[in-house]
Amino acid sequence: MPRHPHSHAPHSHAPQGQALQDQALHRQASRSQAGRSRASRAGAGEARRRRAATALLASAVCGCLLAASPPAVPLGIGDRLFPHLGNPGYDVLAYDLALGHSGRNDQPLQAVTTIDARITADLERINLDFAHGTVRSVEVDGDPATFTSAGEDLVITPEDDLDEGERTRITVRHTSDPVAGDREGGWVRTADGLAMANQADAAHLVFPCNDHPSDKAMFTFRITAPDGHTAVANGLPAGADRTRGTTTWTYRTQHPMATELAQVSIGRSTIWHRTGPHGLPLRDVVPTRHRAKLAPWLAKTPGQISWMEDKAGRYPFATYGLLMADASIGFALETQTLSLFERELFTDPALPPWYVESIMVHELAHQWFGNSVGPRTWSDLWLNEGHATWYEALYAEERGGRTLEARMRAAYEASDGWRAAGGPPAAPRAPEPGRQIGIFRPNVYAGAALVLYALREEIGRTAFERLERDWVTRHRDGTATTSDFVRLASHIAGRDLAGFLNPWLYGARTPSMPGHPEWTSTARTATADPRPGTRGHRAESLLGASAHRPGGSRE
Repeated sequence: MPRHPHSHAPHSHAPQGQALQDQALHRQASRSQAGRSRASRAGAGEARRRRAATALLASAVCGCLLAASPPAVPLGIGDRLFPHLGNPGYDVLAYDLALGHSGRNDQPLQAVTTIDARITADLERINLDFAHGTVRSVEVDGDPATFTSAGEDLVITPEDDLDEGERTRITVRHTSDPVAGDREGGWVRTADGLAMANQADAAHLVFPCNDHPSDKAMFTFRITAPDGHTAVANGLPAGADRTRGTTTWTYRTQHPMATELAQVSIGRSTIWHRTGPHGLPLRDVVPTRHRAKLAPWLAKTPGQISWMEDKAGRYPFATYGLLMADASIGFALETQTLSLFERELFTDPALPPWYVESIMVHELAHQWFGNSVGPRTWSDLWLNEGHATWYEALYAEERGGRTLEARMRAAYEASDGWRAAGGPPAAPRAPEPGRQIGIFRPNVYAGAALVLYALREEIGRTAFERLERDWVTRHRDGTATTSDFVRLASHIAGRDLAGFLNPWLYGARTPSMPGHPEWTSTARTATADPRPGTRGHRAESLLGASAHRPGGSRE
């Protein structure tokens, strides 16, 4: 999970011809538009003929209508933690993101974002989340549209109103600036190029979108970069088009994805391909100059996938892999099918193998919990992080880390302090302005895993393991809420668990732990950073653990 954008000063590459880059981007955007059927509305042609016939009348009243139009304002879907994130009135079906990289990671990328959406309410305007880029032009269903900015929204006024039930296509030509502004997240500048870290609300610092996890969509990425660079994105490769001096790589997701999970890597990278369980294609992206040191870690992924499948069922996507970024970013991130890690995690000799592997499993577990089954709101974040922390702890215990019980007892002792500082797991406090990643506190990591431990103690191991499998099966490729989880747990347990779970999820104080009445919690405030890979997380995880326990890893 993100802690903060790194302050590491990245290298830059020599610029390539801007004209060549623009030509390549124009070609790929044109192919994208021509290769897909245009979104259309019934009677659109006749409507345009009527518009032409009434143009004089429209111009006569235009001034009055504009004067009566309310000013453009940022909207939102009312998320308790991010009220202005996301936008009402439409459901995004697909994104096509074309990016042109000059070869330097300190220069804006030239971009074309195409959005196919279904209109869910009559709209005179349509808002997209977008900031930290320059918009060149906007089209709605092929017609030019006016646009303006309001807060962090791009507010678009199409030529015609959009009616509920229609499908529409929005094309935005813009720049995407990798140089950090006054906001956290978005592009990460690495030693050899770029990567993305969009959680929680930073995808719209990269491209226009409906930037809320409740609105999943299919993605196509078309990335043009100069010779010597390699581009990789979420999903499966769909071709590489080489022209003079550049290559355009195309990737497509096979499953819907939230914007916060989008990943694009551009750099001087090596891609390693291998096969995982039941023929699953795996691909890893590593800095070419460090590939020899990193290769042994990549070989562990197939076994880790098998381990997770034993716990949660079949891997939910069409591919998986690790993106090892050459940057001091201080976190790991579960970008869908291509998890982001900093290279230093794998080359620090002070870290025992079981710890590094447990962080790999944390991000892998998110592919089930958080990616395939996404949070409906950001208050449901505990369902992502609690489960990933749970499987991280189970794996660490098997490989030589602290026992699960010892880790949960330590979490219980700190739980009242975490709740006082950040709120209970399912009702975290809102982040401070400008610090959106402030929602990633201990209460939604170890504090949420503690809820799962209490639930297992209450209903038994067999019922709990069935719940885990049923959860990811029932909500696969969708989103779910805390209430959904409580209902399913009650169904599997054969009794209403709301009275048991609600105090654990929403209470200001930590309830008594089933089976462990001697455990106590205090209101002391924990200072360790809970996010995987951070220094605080390393210190907490290594505390009291022995890398030489029987059965532990000795690599």
